Amino acid sequence: MNFALYSARAERVELCLFEAKGRREIERIELPERTDHVWHGYLPDARPGQLYAYRVHGPSSAGDRFNAQKTLLDPYARMIVGQVSAGLGRCQVVDSAFSWDNDRPPKTPWQDTILYEAHVKGLTQLHPEVPQQLRGSYAALASPPLIDHFRKLGITALELLPIHTLVDDKRLVQLGLRNYWGYNSIGYFAPDMRYSATGTLGEFKTMVKTLHAAGIEVILDVVYNHTGEGDHHGPTLSFRGIDNQAYYRLKKDNLRLYEDYTGTGNTLNAAHPVVLQLIMDSLRYWVSEMHVDGFRFDLATALARGEFAFEENSSFLCALRQDPTLSQVKLIAEPWDLGEGGYQVSRFPAGWSEWNDRYRDAARSFWKGDEGLIGEMAARLNGSEDLFKASGRGPIASINFVTAHDGFTLHDLVSYGSKHNEANHESNRDGADNNRSWNCGAEGPTENREIVDLRERQKRNLLATLFFSRGVPMLLAGDELGRTQEGNNNAYCHDSELSWVEWGLDAGGRELLEFAVRSIALRKQHSTFCRRNFSKDMTWFAPHGGEMTEADWKLPFARCMGVLLDKDLLLLLNAHDGEIVFHLPHGLWNVEMDTAGKSNDARIEKTYPLQPRSLALLIRPRSSGPARTDG
Repeated sequence: MNFALYSARAERVELCLFEAKGRREIERIELPERTDHVWHGYLPDARPGQLYAYRVHGPSSAGDRFNAQKTLLDPYARMIVGQVSAGLGRCQVVDSAFSWDNDRPPKTPWQDTILYEAHVKGLTQLHPEVPQQLRGSYAALASPPLIDHFRKLGITALELLPIHTLVDDKRLVQLGLRNYWGYNSIGYFAPDMRYSATGTLGEFKTMVKTLHAAGIEVILDVVYNHTGEGDHHGPTLSFRGIDNQAYYRLKKDNLRLYEDYTGTGNTLNAAHPVVLQLIMDSLRYWVSEMHVDGFRFDLATALARGEFAFEENSSFLCALRQDPTLSQVKLIAEPWDLGEGGYQVSRFPAGWSEWNDRYRDAARSFWKGDEGLIGEMAARLNGSEDLFKASGRGPIASINFVTAHDGFTLHDLVSYGSKHNEANHESNRDGADNNRSWNCGAEGPTENREIVDLRERQKRNLLATLFFSRGVPMLLAGDELGRTQEGNNNAYCHDSELSWVEWGLDAGGRELLEFAVRSIALRKQHSTFCRRNFSKDMTWFAPHGGEMTEADWKLPFARCMGVLLDKDLLLLLNAHDGEIVFHLPHGLWNVEMDTAGKSNDARIEKTYPLQPRSLALLIRPRSSGPARTDG
């Protein structure tokens, strides 16, 4: 094996070898060669399974954090084992051999993609049909019960919360918690072994291969904007002790401190050539060696900053655009960070799709009953043309979502008026306050039948809106089952039943699942919802039957509207507390879906009384027959 480590400022680098359990250092070898700031040496007796780390010696200055007393992880390690958070992580030499057979990426077109955001452990830990020894693992994700669920639901891609080797914050560990979501990476080439039932790389590869065979893509949520080493008080585990001034953005007026555009204490310096190379090498590894199909970039604005500000032609964005491998996979930006000028929705270049929080906020507020939103809601239903058309991008640039890992679940969105994060031990100060949620009349669990029924209808309204909007829909895992986090909207630190998906469904959960299945199937049946480009085939009309006028759009109290798509589909939305009678375009119409629970397949004409807080989808029948004229 050849061992190599970049450090422009180091004076000496030692390779440390460990015995099989990783507790005892058995040999220390000084890397003899240095080429272009890369220290390297060939070890002829190294074999797969060998555990190693580095000790790096260097100068003492304000911007350097060298400490040869600490063993450091290799930024390019393919596997990391041991207690990483305690500074006892060890890199492991691996055998990358694997039989991919005829594995083929599904390459689902963006316009046909339906994302399913999931946590490896959270989705599988409580599934009763998954063998106990596999629960919470990569293997569980590819087990028959999960594959069956994905196929029944109709999703096309799993977007997995971070699976790179991560660090659990010391504060959380002391509280008996952990960094459950995983946004605290330390090893960009190494899948975290806490999600492995077998402790092998082959398990992850088998998962991808099995999902591909089922027609499901695998997209990784990746965190290249910061590392798990935190601020200047944080642990020295890898990058900080290797070359602090290269890997991190430091404050110009005080090199002891870090620029923090991420809210985590540090920001990785993606503008540095060697750091950019690390990111690109990592991404290519996951595509070429692990066969993943794309990436969602956490706080992507931080990666696209120049010296300070976001740049549409930053080194990072340009490198991805010209890369023959990475430019062909799915690229999703979380288009903001926490620094000045960090909100950059619609500013990413062609080839990128973006999490669209404008969609989330509009859908939540509209169905909550806020006034003056019909124009905003119409724009989101049409793929956010107002945001993306000017840059030459289509509806597929918009990743539409109502809920995500960060925030309320769908059930909690309609069951709680405020967050309840006391279990996070931060006095309920953490988590967003502006959730645009509505508890429908009672805070949390209730036996009131009217409130329960309204909540179930609101869930259906939000799901149907999501799947009947142009753009790329993303469903949060468990929302189709009615999962709750008991009002916690920031459950990042709970590796427990609070965050895991509960699969034991009551009647309401089964009905919600069937509704989600039906909604996705209808989306797939009607290509008008899956436009790749913007078109003029949408006609907006008011309940009186006429097209919406400028005055209609400006009515502050208006909370209902209809839209005719491709002349054959009618989507009606009513967020009022009372029934709204819609006058329909001429001809017969089939009621394909009504979230108020009215029977499907009724044939009507002239008018349709849409119940309070409900949505209906009507379709022109292909053959004529008796019609109902009373709605």
